[in-house]
Amino acid sequence: MEILKKTFTGLFLFVFAVQLQAQTNAVLQKAFHNSYTNELNKNYVAAIADIYPYYSENNYEITIRLGWLNYLNKNYTASQSYYQKAITLKPNSVEAKFGYVKPLSFLQSWDKVLEQYLAILKIDPQNTQANYWGGVIYYNRKQYEPAIKLFRAVVTLYPFDYDGNHMLAWSMLMAGKKAEAKPFFEKALIIKPADASSTDGLARCN
Repeated sequence: MEILKKTFTGLFLFVFAVQLQAQTNAVLQKAFHNSYTNELNKNYVAAIADIYPYYSENNYEITIRLGWLNYLNKNYTASQSYYQKAITLKPNSVEAKFGYVKPLSFLQSWDKVLEQYLAILKIDPQNTQANYWGGVIYYNRKQYEPAIKLFRAVVTLYPFDYDGNHMLAWSMLMAGKKAEAKPFFEKALIIKPADASSTDGLARCN
Protein backbone atom coordinates (compact mmCIF):
# COMPACT_ATOMS: atom_id res chain seq x y z
CA MET A 1 0.00 0.00 0.00
CA GLU A 2 2.84 2.37 0.88
CA ILE A 3 4.48 1.65 -2.48
CA LEU A 4 1.25 2.47 -4.32
CA LYS A 5 0.93 5.73 -2.37
CA LYS A 6 4.49 6.75 -3.30
CA THR A 7 3.89 5.80 -6.94
CA PHE A 8 0.69 7.86 -7.06
CA THR A 9 2.41 10.84 -5.44
CA GLY A 10 5.31 10.64 -7.88
CA LEU A 11 2.95 10.41 -10.85
CA PHE A 12 0.94 13.38 -9.59
CA LEU A 13 4.06 15.51 -9.20
CA PHE A 14 5.25 14.53 -12.68
CA VAL A 15 1.93 15.44 -14.31
CA PHE A 16 1.85 18.71 -12.35
CA ALA A 17 5.38 19.58 -13.51
CA VAL A 18 4.49 18.86 -17.15
CA GLN A 19 1.37 21.03 -16.94
CA LEU A 20 3.31 23.84 -15.28
CA GLN A 21 6.00 23.68 -17.96
CA ALA A 22 3.36 23.79 -20.69
CA GLN A 23 1.77 26.86 -19.09
CA THR A 24 5.18 28.54 -18.78
CA ASN A 25 5.98 27.84 -22.44
CA ALA A 26 2.63 29.27 -23.51
CA VAL A 27 3.29 32.46 -21.55
CA LEU A 28 6.79 32.79 -23.03
CA GLN A 29 5.51 32.19 -26.55
CA LYS A 30 3.01 35.01 -26.14
CA ALA A 31 5.67 37.30 -24.66
CA PHE A 32 8.09 36.60 -27.51
CA HIS A 33 5.31 37.06 -30.08
CA ASN A 34 4.50 40.48 -28.64
CA SER A 35 8.19 41.34 -28.50
CA TYR A 36 8.71 40.43 -32.16
CA THR A 37 5.72 42.55 -33.13
CA ASN A 38 7.06 45.57 -31.27
CA GLU A 39 10.51 45.03 -32.75
CA LEU A 40 8.99 44.99 -36.23
CA ASN A 41 7.37 48.33 -35.42
CA LYS A 42 10.75 49.61 -34.13
CA ASN A 43 9.33 50.04 -30.63
CA TYR A 44 12.37 48.53 -28.95
CA VAL A 45 11.55 49.72 -25.43
CA ALA A 46 8.21 47.91 -25.60
CA ALA A 47 9.86 44.85 -27.13
CA ILE A 48 12.22 44.70 -24.16
CA ALA A 49 9.37 45.22 -21.69
CA ASP A 50 7.45 42.30 -23.22
CA ILE A 51 10.04 39.73 -22.19
CA TYR A 52 11.97 41.32 -19.33
CA PRO A 53 9.49 40.18 -16.62
CA TYR A 54 10.47 36.59 -17.46
CA TYR A 55 14.21 37.21 -17.43
CA SER A 56 16.43 35.02 -15.31
CA GLU A 57 20.19 34.68 -15.48
CA ASN A 58 19.98 31.03 -16.54
CA ASN A 59 17.60 31.61 -19.47
CA TYR A 60 19.72 31.78 -22.61
CA GLU A 61 16.92 32.64 -25.03
CA ILE A 62 15.69 35.70 -23.13
CA THR A 63 19.24 36.81 -22.33
CA ILE A 64 20.44 36.78 -25.94
CA ARG A 65 17.27 38.50 -27.12
CA LEU A 66 17.76 41.27 -24.55
CA GLY A 67 21.27 41.67 -25.94
CA TRP A 68 19.84 42.14 -29.43
CA LEU A 69 17.01 44.47 -28.42
CA ASN A 70 19.28 46.69 -26.34
CA TYR A 71 21.63 46.87 -29.32
CA LEU A 72 18.76 48.00 -31.54
CA ASN A 73 17.80 50.51 -28.85
CA LYS A 74 21.40 51.82 -28.96
CA ASN A 75 22.06 50.88 -25.35
CA TYR A 76 25.37 49.28 -26.21
CA THR A 77 26.61 48.88 -22.65
CA ALA A 78 23.52 46.89 -21.64
CA SER A 79 23.65 44.96 -24.90
CA GLN A 80 27.21 43.78 -24.38
CA SER A 81 26.39 42.80 -20.81
CA TYR A 82 23.55 40.52 -21.91
CA TYR A 83 25.62 39.00 -24.71
CA GLN A 84 28.42 38.27 -22.23
CA LYS A 85 25.91 36.49 -20.00
CA ALA A 86 24.60 34.52 -22.99
CA ILE A 87 28.15 33.39 -23.81
CA THR A 88 28.64 32.32 -20.21
CA LEU A 89 25.48 30.23 -20.44
CA LYS A 90 26.42 28.71 -23.81
CA PRO A 91 30.21 28.97 -24.27
CA ASN A 92 30.12 27.35 -27.72
CA SER A 93 27.36 29.60 -29.03
CA VAL A 94 28.63 31.22 -32.21
CA GLU A 95 25.47 33.33 -32.50
CA ALA A 96 26.07 34.86 -29.06
CA LYS A 97 29.67 35.71 -29.97
CA PHE A 98 28.62 37.35 -33.23
CA GLY A 99 25.93 39.21 -31.31
CA TYR A 100 28.50 40.40 -28.77
CA VAL A 101 30.62 41.79 -31.63
CA LYS A 102 27.86 44.26 -32.57
CA PRO A 103 27.86 46.46 -29.43
CA LEU A 104 31.62 46.01 -29.05
CA SER A 105 32.09 47.47 -32.54
CA PHE A 106 30.02 50.54 -31.72
CA LEU A 107 32.01 50.96 -28.51
CA GLN A 108 35.19 50.54 -30.60
CA SER A 109 36.46 47.77 -28.35
CA TRP A 110 38.48 46.26 -31.19
CA ASP A 111 40.64 44.01 -29.00
CA LYS A 112 37.50 42.35 -27.68
CA VAL A 113 36.00 42.15 -31.17
CA LEU A 114 39.07 40.31 -32.44
CA GLU A 115 38.98 38.10 -29.36
CA GLN A 116 35.44 37.03 -30.27
CA TYR A 117 36.34 36.31 -33.91
CA LEU A 118 39.26 34.15 -32.80
CA ALA A 119 37.04 32.38 -30.27
CA ILE A 120 34.54 31.64 -33.05
CA LEU A 121 37.33 30.22 -35.22
CA LYS A 122 38.33 27.83 -32.44
CA ILE A 123 34.79 26.45 -32.58
CA ASP A 124 34.28 26.79 -36.33
CA PRO A 125 37.62 27.21 -38.17
CA GLN A 126 35.89 27.61 -41.53
CA ASN A 127 33.58 30.42 -40.48
CA THR A 128 33.95 32.86 -43.37
CA GLN A 129 32.63 35.91 -41.55
CA ALA A 130 35.00 35.49 -38.60
CA ASN A 131 37.95 34.79 -40.90
CA TYR A 132 37.26 37.82 -43.08
CA TRP A 133 36.59 40.42 -40.40
CA GLY A 134 39.36 39.10 -38.19
CA GLY A 135 41.63 39.54 -41.20
CA VAL A 136 40.42 43.11 -41.68
CA ILE A 137 41.31 43.97 -38.08
CA TYR A 138 44.79 42.48 -38.47
CA TYR A 139 45.24 44.32 -41.78
CA ASN A 140 44.24 47.66 -40.25
CA ARG A 141 46.79 47.03 -37.51
CA LYS A 142 49.43 46.33 -40.17
CA GLN A 143 49.76 42.76 -38.88
CA TYR A 144 49.90 41.31 -42.35
CA GLU A 145 50.96 37.71 -41.68
CA PRO A 146 47.95 36.81 -39.49
CA ALA A 147 45.77 38.76 -41.95
CA ILE A 148 47.10 36.61 -44.81
CA LYS A 149 46.29 33.45 -42.88
CA LEU A 150 42.67 34.46 -42.32
CA PHE A 151 42.06 35.84 -45.82
CA ARG A 152 43.60 32.72 -47.33
CA ALA A 153 41.02 30.68 -45.41
CA VAL A 154 38.26 32.78 -46.99
CA VAL A 155 39.65 32.32 -50.50
CA THR A 156 40.08 28.58 -49.96
CA LEU A 157 36.38 28.30 -49.20
CA TYR A 158 35.24 30.92 -51.74
CA PRO A 159 37.83 31.03 -54.55
CA PHE A 160 35.74 33.41 -56.68
CA ASP A 161 34.93 35.88 -53.91
CA TYR A 162 36.04 39.44 -54.65
CA ASP A 163 36.51 40.64 -51.07
CA GLY A 164 38.61 37.65 -50.05
CA ASN A 165 40.89 37.83 -53.10
CA HIS A 166 41.17 41.62 -52.88
CA MET A 167 42.16 41.68 -49.20
CA LEU A 168 44.46 38.66 -49.50
CA ALA A 169 46.27 40.39 -52.37
CA TRP A 170 46.68 43.65 -50.46
CA SER A 171 47.87 41.83 -47.34
CA MET A 172 50.50 40.00 -49.38
CA LEU A 173 51.56 43.19 -51.14
CA MET A 174 51.94 45.10 -47.88
CA ALA A 175 53.94 42.17 -46.47
CA GLY A 176 56.36 42.58 -49.38
CA LYS A 177 55.14 39.49 -51.25
CA LYS A 178 54.53 41.09 -54.64
CA ALA A 179 54.81 37.92 -56.71
CA GLU A 180 52.30 36.11 -54.49
CA ALA A 181 49.92 39.06 -54.45
CA LYS A 182 49.77 39.50 -58.23
CA PRO A 183 47.55 36.50 -59.16
CA PHE A 184 45.03 37.43 -56.47
CA PHE A 185 44.78 41.00 -57.77
CA GLU A 186 44.31 39.55 -61.27
CA LYS A 187 41.55 37.27 -60.04
CA ALA A 188 39.89 40.15 -58.18
CA LEU A 189 39.86 42.09 -61.45
CA ILE A 190 38.19 39.19 -63.25
CA ILE A 191 35.48 39.18 -60.60
CA LYS A 192 35.20 42.98 -60.57
CA PRO A 193 36.71 44.37 -63.79
CA ALA A 194 38.31 47.82 -63.71
CA ASP A 195 38.12 47.98 -59.90
CA ALA A 196 40.28 50.94 -58.88
CA SER A 197 41.76 49.40 -55.73
CA SER A 198 42.76 46.11 -57.40
CA THR A 199 44.09 47.96 -60.45
CA ASP A 200 46.26 50.09 -58.19
CA GLY A 201 47.46 47.04 -56.27
CA LEU A 202 48.30 45.14 -59.45
CA ALA A 203 50.32 48.09 -60.76
CA ARG A 204 52.36 48.07 -57.55
CA CYS A 205 53.24 44.42 -58.08
CA ASN A 206 55.17 45.19 -61.27
